[in-house]
Amino acid sequence: MSTGTNTRPEQPTPPVRPPRPDTSPDLLYTDIEDDLRAAVRSLLTSHRDVPAALVRAETGDPYDPELWTALSAGIGVAGLLVPESLGGQGASHREAAVVLEELGRDVTPAPYLTSAVMATETLLACDTRSTDVAGLLTALANGHRVAVLALPLSTAPDAPLPIGAATVTGVPDATRADVLLVLRDDGLYAAETSGPGVTVERLTPLDLTRPLGTVTVEPGTGVRIADAATADTAVRRGLLAGAGLLASEQLGIAEWCLTESVRHTRERHQFNRPIGSFQALKHRMAQLWLEVVSARAAARNAADALATDAPDAPLAVAVAQAYCGRVAVHAAEECVQLHGGIGMTWEHPAHLYLKRAKSDEITLGSPGRHKETVAALADLPGPR
Repeated sequence: MSTGTNTRPEQPTPPVRPPRPDTSPDLLYTDIEDDLRAAVRSLLTSHRDVPAALVRAETGDPYDPELWTALSAGIGVAGLLVPESLGGQGASHREAAVVLEELGRDVTPAPYLTSAVMATETLLACDTRSTDVAGLLTALANGHRVAVLALPLSTAPDAPLPIGAATVTGVPDATRADVLLVLRDDGLYAAETSGPGVTVERLTPLDLTRPLGTVTVEPGTGVRIADAATADTAVRRGLLAGAGLLASEQLGIAEWCLTESVRHTRERHQFNRPIGSFQALKHRMAQLWLEVVSARAAARNAADALATDAPDAPLAVAVAQAYCGRVAVHAAEECVQLHGGIGMTWEHPAHLYLKRAKSDEITLGSPGRHKETVAALADLPGPR
């Protein structure tokens, strides 16, 4: 029988791994972003005139020139993505996302997404040392001009592009544009809408606050600003930024619809009780609140990924679009239904939010299209 001490052999010390750098997205709003939100919301509130907006929408020309001038030149939001050297603010997609949240909350008829985001991002991917590109970026930044991509509203970032088509249907904000960015076989061209060889025909869209047009640009019209290879990369960059920040507009729509629904159900009484105290309505609004909170996380993640040029930005954008579009539609539907009869009238703005939400759902790719993108990027193909 052994009388020695029974000792456990020493275990080797595991190697100490260096701390992993923090690559998690920042979903919180900074003080600067909060100040920007307050400035944009104050401006939109001071210009809000629902009856006048409805009249303009009926006429097919919903834009308020004074509001766009105040937004673009007054507080400089049109140049957020443009470097200071070209007359812009030198900010990032995070700040632009805050602006789009507020524009979505107010369903503002303004070419911000199409011009200040998509067209601007496309031009920034071209040679900014070129006089034509630099001059146009400066004009967009100070609000003197509006440019849009001559592509259908539904074009997803990874979809085939209609290269060389003389006529393109369903171009958003085409009736407001001064310059069209046109894709051709040999590159990207900038064509003046007021010049010869360019025709813009107004269409009747579902969303009266974002007009669509059919654009015809004759061959040889415009100035070439990028070769074919650069043009493809630049346009897809513009589409990706547009899809990512569109999620913030959809978030703003959903937030307004939820807030307005809660306000109405507190004030509307039945059987001497606020209808918001009924359990069935409480559950519906609680579920909607959860969806809006999740949409905020997805939209902020996409904006942060674009701002930091993260490698997984396409995935973040696809996730945001796959989710936020349906949340905005659900919130708008609930807003109409919870308002009862008043929600079905033309005088109440709820229908504007529903139409914008439905239009946004297919803008730059449907949720189903973005789900397929998520599956491909995550290597999780669906059943065939």
